[in-house]
Amino acid sequence: MAQQQLVTGVERTFDTNEIIVSKTDLKGRITYANDVFQTIAGFSEAELLGQPHSIIRHPDMPRCVFKLLWDTLATGHEIFAYVINRCKNGDHYWVYANVTASRGLNGSIMSYHSSRTVPNRDVVDNAIIPLYRSLLAEEKRHSNAKAGMAASFQMVVDLLSDNNMNYDEFLFSLARPMAQAS
Repeated sequence: MAQQQLVTGVERTFDTNEIIVSKTDLKGRITYANDVFQTIAGFSEAELLGQPHSIIRHPDMPRCVFKLLWDTLATGHEIFAYVINRCKNGDHYWVYANVTASRGLNGSIMSYHSSRTVPNRDVVDNAIIPLYRSLLAEEKRHSNAKAGMAASFQMVVDLLSDNNMNYDEFLFSLARPMAQAS
Protein backbone atom coordinates (compact mmCIF):
# COMPACT_ATOMS: atom_id res chain seq x y z
CA MET A 1 0.00 0.00 0.00
CA ALA A 2 1.35 3.41 -0.91
CA GLN A 3 -0.16 4.98 2.20
CA GLN A 4 1.80 2.61 4.42
CA GLN A 5 5.03 4.20 3.16
CA LEU A 6 3.88 7.85 3.48
CA VAL A 7 6.15 9.85 5.80
CA THR A 8 5.55 13.57 6.30
CA GLY A 9 8.40 14.42 8.69
CA VAL A 10 5.86 16.05 11.03
CA GLU A 11 6.15 14.96 14.64
CA ARG A 12 3.11 14.58 16.86
CA THR A 13 3.30 14.65 20.62
CA PHE A 14 1.06 13.65 23.48
CA ASP A 15 0.82 14.78 27.09
CA THR A 16 3.13 13.39 29.74
CA ASN A 17 0.06 12.37 31.76
CA GLU A 18 -1.26 10.22 28.89
CA ILE A 19 -0.43 6.58 28.27
CA ILE A 20 -0.83 4.86 24.93
CA VAL A 21 -2.10 1.32 25.53
CA SER A 22 -2.58 -1.57 23.18
CA LYS A 23 -2.96 -5.31 23.46
CA THR A 24 -2.15 -7.91 20.84
CA ASP A 25 -2.61 -11.60 20.33
CA LEU A 26 0.41 -13.89 20.12
CA LYS A 27 0.90 -13.03 16.44
CA GLY A 28 1.01 -9.27 17.13
CA ARG A 29 -2.50 -8.49 15.86
CA ILE A 30 -4.17 -5.66 17.76
CA THR A 31 -6.99 -6.73 20.07
CA TYR A 32 -7.29 -3.46 22.02
CA ALA A 33 -6.28 0.15 21.39
CA ASN A 34 -7.10 2.87 23.89
CA ASP A 35 -8.39 6.31 22.90
CA VAL A 36 -4.94 7.92 23.27
CA PHE A 37 -3.49 5.40 20.81
CA GLN A 38 -6.30 6.00 18.33
CA THR A 39 -6.00 9.79 18.62
CA ILE A 40 -2.21 10.04 18.26
CA ALA A 41 -1.98 7.43 15.48
CA GLY A 42 -5.03 8.78 13.64
CA PHE A 43 -6.72 5.40 13.24
CA SER A 44 -10.20 4.45 14.39
CA GLU A 45 -10.67 1.43 16.61
CA ALA A 46 -12.25 -0.42 13.66
CA GLU A 47 -9.16 0.31 11.53
CA LEU A 48 -6.82 -1.03 14.24
CA LEU A 49 -8.53 -4.12 15.62
CA GLY A 50 -7.29 -7.29 13.98
CA GLN A 51 -4.45 -5.49 12.20
CA PRO A 52 -0.79 -6.30 12.82
CA HIS A 53 0.77 -3.84 15.26
CA SER A 54 3.22 -3.09 12.47
CA ILE A 55 0.46 -0.96 10.91
CA ILE A 56 2.19 1.91 12.75
CA ARG A 57 5.75 0.84 11.93
CA HIS A 58 7.85 3.80 10.85
CA PRO A 59 10.53 3.17 8.20
CA ASP A 60 13.14 4.86 10.45
CA MET A 61 12.67 2.13 13.06
CA PRO A 62 15.41 -0.51 12.83
CA ARG A 63 14.08 -4.02 12.34
CA CYS A 64 16.65 -5.40 14.77
CA VAL A 65 14.95 -3.59 17.67
CA PHE A 66 11.74 -5.47 16.90
CA LYS A 67 13.73 -8.71 16.72
CA LEU A 68 15.10 -7.96 20.17
CA LEU A 69 11.58 -7.15 21.38
CA TRP A 70 10.03 -10.37 20.07
CA ASP A 71 12.98 -12.51 21.19
CA THR A 72 12.69 -11.05 24.70
CA LEU A 73 8.92 -11.51 24.85
CA ALA A 74 9.28 -15.12 23.70
CA THR A 75 11.31 -15.80 26.87
CA GLY A 76 8.47 -14.41 28.99
CA HIS A 77 10.35 -11.27 30.01
CA GLU A 78 9.18 -7.70 29.62
CA ILE A 79 11.09 -5.22 27.52
CA PHE A 80 11.46 -1.45 27.32
CA ALA A 81 12.26 0.29 24.06
CA TYR A 82 12.31 3.68 22.41
CA VAL A 83 10.12 3.48 19.32
CA ILE A 84 9.25 5.85 16.51
CA ASN A 85 5.78 5.12 15.14
CA ARG A 86 4.07 6.29 11.98
CA CYS A 87 0.58 7.82 12.06
CA LYS A 88 -2.06 7.02 9.48
CA ASN A 89 -1.37 10.30 7.65
CA GLY A 90 2.43 9.80 7.67
CA ASP A 91 3.24 11.94 10.71
CA HIS A 92 5.30 10.28 13.44
CA TYR A 93 5.55 10.13 17.21
CA TRP A 94 8.16 8.82 19.64
CA VAL A 95 7.30 6.63 22.63
CA TYR A 96 9.04 4.88 25.48
CA ALA A 97 7.37 1.48 25.37
CA ASN A 98 7.03 -1.20 28.00
CA VAL A 99 5.82 -4.47 26.50
CA THR A 100 4.85 -7.41 28.68
CA ALA A 101 3.28 -10.80 28.27
CA SER A 102 -0.19 -11.37 29.67
CA ARG A 103 -0.49 -14.83 31.17
CA GLY A 104 -3.37 -17.23 31.67
CA LEU A 105 -4.18 -19.00 34.92
CA ASN A 106 -1.75 -21.80 34.05
CA GLY A 107 1.06 -19.28 33.45
CA SER A 108 1.15 -19.63 29.68
CA ILE A 109 1.48 -16.49 27.57
CA MET A 110 -1.93 -15.56 26.20
CA SER A 111 -1.29 -12.13 24.69
CA TYR A 112 0.89 -9.01 24.93
CA HIS A 113 0.26 -5.64 26.56
CA SER A 114 2.10 -2.45 25.65
CA SER A 115 2.06 0.80 27.61
CA ARG A 116 3.79 3.74 25.99
CA THR A 117 4.70 7.05 27.56
CA VAL A 118 6.35 10.25 26.42
CA PRO A 119 10.08 9.52 26.07
CA ASN A 120 12.95 11.52 27.47
CA ARG A 121 13.58 13.91 24.58
CA ASP A 122 17.29 14.34 25.34
CA VAL A 123 17.76 10.58 25.17
CA VAL A 124 15.83 10.37 21.89
CA ASP A 125 17.75 13.23 20.26
CA ASN A 126 21.25 12.51 21.59
CA ALA A 127 21.38 8.72 21.85
CA ILE A 128 18.48 6.90 20.19
CA ILE A 129 18.25 8.76 16.87
CA PRO A 130 22.01 8.44 16.19
CA LEU A 131 21.97 4.76 17.24
CA TYR A 132 18.94 3.97 15.09
CA ARG A 133 20.47 5.76 12.11
CA SER A 134 23.59 3.61 12.36
CA LEU A 135 21.51 0.44 12.78
CA LEU A 136 19.37 1.36 9.76
CA ALA A 137 22.46 2.13 7.69
CA GLU A 138 23.79 -1.33 8.51
CA GLU A 139 20.45 -2.92 7.63
CA LYS A 140 20.36 -1.09 4.28
CA ARG A 141 24.00 -1.94 3.50
CA HIS A 142 22.95 -5.54 2.85
CA SER A 143 21.02 -6.58 -0.26
CA ASN A 144 19.18 -9.23 1.76
CA ALA A 145 16.83 -7.86 4.48
CA LYS A 146 17.39 -10.86 6.73
CA ALA A 147 21.18 -10.47 6.52
CA GLY A 148 20.83 -6.74 7.19
CA MET A 149 18.75 -7.35 10.28
CA ALA A 150 21.21 -9.97 11.53
CA ALA A 151 24.12 -7.56 11.04
CA SER A 152 22.37 -4.68 12.83
CA PHE A 153 21.29 -7.05 15.62
CA GLN A 154 24.93 -8.04 16.02
CA MET A 155 25.79 -4.34 16.33
CA VAL A 156 23.38 -4.15 19.29
CA VAL A 157 24.85 -7.31 20.83
CA ASP A 158 28.37 -5.87 20.44
CA LEU A 159 27.32 -2.50 21.91
CA LEU A 160 25.88 -4.23 24.97
CA SER A 161 28.90 -6.51 25.31
CA ASP A 162 31.34 -3.60 24.96
CA ASN A 163 29.49 -1.79 27.75
CA ASN A 164 29.04 -4.93 29.86
CA MET A 165 25.27 -4.33 30.06
CA ASN A 166 22.05 -6.01 29.12
CA TYR A 167 19.54 -4.08 26.99
CA ASP A 168 17.49 -2.75 29.93
CA GLU A 169 20.63 -1.57 31.72
CA PHE A 170 21.73 0.16 28.53
CA LEU A 171 18.40 1.99 28.13
CA PHE A 172 18.32 3.03 31.77
CA SER A 173 21.91 4.26 31.54
CA LEU A 174 20.88 6.66 28.76
CA ALA A 175 18.46 8.45 31.09
CA ARG A 176 20.89 8.87 33.98
CA PRO A 177 21.60 12.52 34.75
CA MET A 178 25.06 13.61 33.81
CA ALA A 179 27.40 14.29 36.72
CA GLN A 180 27.56 17.95 37.60
CA ALA A 181 30.87 19.67 37.05
CA SER A 182 32.34 20.85 40.35
